[in-house]
Amino acid sequence: MSLVKVLEISGENAVAQEDGQKVYERIRELLKSGQDLQLDFQGVKIFASPFFNAAIGQLLKDFDADDLNRRLKFEHLSLVGQEVLKKVNENSKRYFSSSEAFKKAQTEVIGNLARKL
Repeated sequence: MSLVKVLEISGENAVAQEDGQKVYERIRELLKSGQDLQLDFQGVKIFASPFFNAAIGQLLKDFDADDLNRRLKFEHLSLVGQEVLKKVNENSKRYFSSSEAFKKAQTEVIGNLARKL
């Protein structure tokens, strides 16, 4: 089983989408090569959904949810981190099981909101 230390990638704050993307790229390759892995959050103190959306949420476009649950384990993830991850997983499952028309509409709405901020 491979070990990926989030602290080495994102530092103490697992908040930025860019850091989540780095984690995603690393773990996607390990999972695609057939390896099981542990994602270690020791030393990480702050969590946000953009990080988990990029790191974990988009894995559902590449892998079956049951397969991920068997092969990807989380270590040292605080209760707050677990709650954020749970919400991201629920949203990602809903998103990736939706029709293409719904995904397109959702992406457009989110883009419009982001431009207004």
